[in-house]
Amino acid sequence: MATEVMPSESTDASSPKSPQPSQATSTQSSTQAKAGLAKFEEPSVRSIIDAARKAPAPARGTIALSTLTGVTMWASFMPLNWSPLAWVCLVPLILLVRIERPTRKMYWCAFGGGLMFTISALQWMRLGDASMIPAWFALAAYMALYFPLFLLVTRIAVLRFKVPLTLAVPIVWTGTEYLRGTVMTGFAWYFLAHTQYRWTGLIQISDVVGAYGVSFVMSMMAACIALLIPSTWIKRLGLLPPTKLPDEFQHLPDEGIDPEEDHAKILRAKAWNVAVCLIVFASVLIYGEVRTRQAKFEHGPRIALIQGNFPSSLKHNTNEWPKMFQYHDALTGMAVAEQPDIIVWPETMFRWPLRVTEGELSDEQLLALVPGIENAEEEEKQQWTDSWKNDEVPKTLNNMSTQAGAAMIIGIDTLSASPSELNRYNSAVFVRPDTGVTDRYDKIHRVVFGEYIPLKDEIPWLHRLTPFSAGHGIQKGERFKVFDYNGYRMAPVICFEDTVPQLIHRLVRSSNQLDDGKKPLDCLINITNDGWFHDSAEIEQHLFTSVFRCVECRTPMVRAVNTGISAFIDGNGNVIEPDAFIDGERRRRKAEGKPARDSMKDANGTYHKSLNAALVSNIPLDNRSSLYVKHGDWFAGSTAFLAIFVGLCGFLPRRNQNITDSPSAS
Repeated sequence: MATEVMPSESTDASSPKSPQPSQATSTQSSTQAKAGLAKFEEPSVRSIIDAARKAPAPARGTIALSTLTGVTMWASFMPLNWSPLAWVCLVPLILLVRIERPTRKMYWCAFGGGLMFTISALQWMRLGDASMIPAWFALAAYMALYFPLFLLVTRIAVLRFKVPLTLAVPIVWTGTEYLRGTVMTGFAWYFLAHTQYRWTGLIQISDVVGAYGVSFVMSMMAACIALLIPSTWIKRLGLLPPTKLPDEFQHLPDEGIDPEEDHAKILRAKAWNVAVCLIVFASVLIYGEVRTRQAKFEHGPRIALIQGNFPSSLKHNTNEWPKMFQYHDALTGMAVAEQPDIIVWPETMFRWPLRVTEGELSDEQLLALVPGIENAEEEEKQQWTDSWKNDEVPKTLNNMSTQAGAAMIIGIDTLSASPSELNRYNSAVFVRPDTGVTDRYDKIHRVVFGEYIPLKDEIPWLHRLTPFSAGHGIQKGERFKVFDYNGYRMAPVICFEDTVPQLIHRLVRSSNQLDDGKKPLDCLINITNDGWFHDSAEIEQHLFTSVFRCVECRTPMVRAVNTGISAFIDGNGNVIEPDAFIDGERRRRKAEGKPARDSMKDANGTYHKSLNAALVSNIPLDNRSSLYVKHGDWFAGSTAFLAIFVGLCGFLPRRNQNITDSPSAS
């Protein structure tokens, strides 16, 4: 597009005030033009012009756009939960893809905007312990790195390889979400999709492509919006480089194609892009409507969820263990009146550990498993060996199940002794009223810095980022488990495992691939302890993230959560109001003149948190199958592969280094 031409004297014959140039004047102008052209062709002058046109724009526009993305993305999630903002939060960042020349510090600004979001969103990590603050900042910085990575790879795809903006953005964004959810065990939180947990029709596509597919559609629509923003707006934001040339060269035209032809071409490309985006969006909604109508829920086992209200710090205070047991036992008694088939306690809320041994171990072998115990008093050594011969814990669990007349799934620590080592597990034990403790699941997906310290042998100081000692940690479980009871098949998952899509789909797939005539999995049982995070946004965000596991696998889930939010979730991703909500604090509330709570939510629709309660309801069994269970993360994995491939290709040398200053990339 041509720059403004310097004004010249008019040659219009109809103007009486326009003198006709003489032949001498014309000859002089021609001579000056040739001289100017010769001067323009000098290498030094060409370098001045090229340098002026290639100077980057200042960073202020990029700072504003990156900040806007960070703020709107944070507002899309809890605690504000303004989910419609999630459809546009990427638009400011995508505008930085449309400019062909990076502004100053563009990628640092993108990192800063991402850091604003991640630090704010993850602030609940600091509530667990003051020593978790370094881990909070470290995880926030790691997550923020994906913002400039997304910007860089998308710009390579659009500007170098001419991939349409509405295709490049969703592929790269979804690919970065997949990498963030899998690399180094992954942190599959705060995906764009998770903001849309209430839009049931939209999220049904998850049973084909996972929650990643919802993020794909959302980022595609954001790219469509960004594509429709006029180029003049981009210029006003100060994203285009200054093109101030020396006065004697202002008349020289910019290089490029005919502006009218370029404008028409861009309009046609935009029209096609918008049409494709709308077709994809409509198709996803139609699919969601069809799939929800196909559901034929049937009553499954009646389950009681026991929800205590104890800060996690009390777990390590042995004086508090009896009180924690009494509260959970009392809530169990209240729930028994609703005649449940199965009663579920939260993660590690039965505080006395279950001790198991591999074979018969002598006292000497047991003592050899404890470092430094040879220097202890004889009484302490005797207490240690006697504890392995005491069967009080399994007897207590058996008595609880027998008295309740129901099977129980209880969160407990397990100590497992073998001749060579002593291991600790975070477990869910299955107790039947007729046979006692019959099975146990040991947690597979451990929380980094919470349940294990990576590279602790190679980097011993890493434990200082946690509230734990260098020897802290649990062992990884070896396999999934399915608990069978009264013809129903249930698979336990512990804590954040319900937020890990690749883990849950493998669990459900392995449970459904049966050769012994058993039926597929009926439901997932999640036991969790969110007492580390008090009343923070983590509690709701954890629940909303787990909703997607039910849709992906078409398998209902129940969640028994210390401090809340305990819940029943059906295969469509709906959080169901239970048949009975038992307020464990009704006596105290009555003494205070307050009515007992009889619902999961208050009058404003906010979920109750931090209370003792029990929830009882029948599980809605789902009759549908899932392609996601069968094929896993083929879609998200493919986007990650393409993003990595494009990013690596971006480092290959270009054959043509010429670029223009066009603000649009369609």
